[in-house]
Amino acid sequence: MSFQIPPFFTAIFIIIRLLSMIKASSKPLDVHHKGMKALGIAAKLSVDPSAIEAASRDFGHIVEAIPKAVLHPSTPQDIVALIKLSYHYSPVPFGIAAKGHGHSVRGQAMANNGIVIDMKSMKKHPNGTGIRVSTADGLYVDVGGEQLWIDVLNKTLEHGLAPVSWTDYLYLTVGGTLSNAGISGQTFRYGPQISNVLEMDVITGKADVMTCSPKKNSELFHAVLGGLGQFGIVTRARIPLEPAPKRVKWIRVLYNDFSLFTRDQELLISRNGRKDKNALDYLEGSLLMDHGSPNNWRSSFFPHSDHSRIISLIIKHRIIYCLEVVKYYDYQTENTVDKQMKQILQGLSYMPGFMFQKDVGYEEFLNRVRIGELKLDSQGLWEVPHPWLNLFIPKSQISDFNNGVFRGIVLERNITTGPVLVYPMNRQKWDNRMSAVIPDEEIFYTVGFLHSGGFNDWEAFENQNKEIMRFCKKSGIMVKQYLPHYSTKDEWVHHFGSKWKVFQRRKHQFDPRMLLSPGQGIFNNY
Repeated sequence: MSFQIPPFFTAIFIIIRLLSMIKASSKPLDVHHKGMKALGIAAKLSVDPSAIEAASRDFGHIVEAIPKAVLHPSTPQDIVALIKLSYHYSPVPFGIAAKGHGHSVRGQAMANNGIVIDMKSMKKHPNGTGIRVSTADGLYVDVGGEQLWIDVLNKTLEHGLAPVSWTDYLYLTVGGTLSNAGISGQTFRYGPQISNVLEMDVITGKADVMTCSPKKNSELFHAVLGGLGQFGIVTRARIPLEPAPKRVKWIRVLYNDFSLFTRDQELLISRNGRKDKNALDYLEGSLLMDHGSPNNWRSSFFPHSDHSRIISLIIKHRIIYCLEVVKYYDYQTENTVDKQMKQILQGLSYMPGFMFQKDVGYEEFLNRVRIGELKLDSQGLWEVPHPWLNLFIPKSQISDFNNGVFRGIVLERNITTGPVLVYPMNRQKWDNRMSAVIPDEEIFYTVGFLHSGGFNDWEAFENQNKEIMRFCKKSGIMVKQYLPHYSTKDEWVHHFGSKWKVFQRRKHQFDPRMLLSPGQGIFNNY
């Protein structure tokens, strides 16, 4: 297959060159601005078949959307030039999507017939934000939106510092996770990643470059965080840092009773003060089922010598609930951490004889999923379809969800071989002014069905996802999707609920021509 530069872009290049010789009457394009010269942006627009193909797919391998071209920016001003081109000078604006590591699963970072910005190309140039740690006027790190969290971790650890809120998988971009929320087992205590941002530089859908924070341009700040890329492209984020721990006490315990499992989880997250030394640093839960190994791709945890008795337990009960908790420590607290952990776990109702523990380095724990990724990738099982479903469930309805979904749909279909996560969060750790949507109750659960399928059979998982959503609707479970995917405007309006009018107003304020993130289908796919 061969590609030629489409006439559409030939016309664009001609327009840019003409604009360098004339002065637009109302909103002139400053072609002499750094990074904005016509040849500069033209040279960075690629229609190479390999670039087009890479921009047409994502981690999900479910959706394909073919862009007209891919922009490989070297500075944020290249992105400004592209947005200006669509916003000010194109009779019919073209869609623009920023793509980082491409870990979305439903085409959210795609732009069918538009332009995809390959954000990671900015990592190749030293004139961007990069990763800059500050210790002079507070502890924080300035990070380019294109940077991976694993690189943020490694750089900050050089200074003995680290952010406090993470995702389970660190090979994601800062801009990507801040556009969603960024959650994991630390969220109950430290809040999602969007609750741990001091300020950002954002390029809006009007090509305005704005620095925003809770006090400066706060409307944009709160819109962008959890805003699904609809209001602007994050080119820099300032993340607060704290002294990094050295090691981790990592424990898993097993339950066969869901009510005891959730009761203990809720008890543990009730101790959630950021400075509370008796609080856990991480808590997640998961399901072990009778058609999968006790170990999954997230980590190899259980001793091999215990596999047979764990498997026997799973076969007997069909579902076993696994509670996973962590306490960080350093050289000053290494003599007391075992006592603290014992006190924290005292009185819990897990099954006697089914406690398993490890002691590992802090970095090894945070990067635990990478080990499984490399293993699956070596077996050709990573670059496959991922029909994931991530949900937020109110605490008052999680028992109904367990009965109807975990012990109903999932067991009946008997196809779920990937990890299934279920753990609670505290609403008070979220900022309701932000765009992210969560249930109204003070405690809610995140449930993640992290399926991996073959290219010929992933639809079975997708059908199960649809059945789960139908069950929630029929049962009146007030579920909210995390990493949401909907196909109609009515579904999006229902998803945002009371936030819809604000979300819509912000869209008209910061991206009135509906340029950004068309792959989400919120405003432009009906």
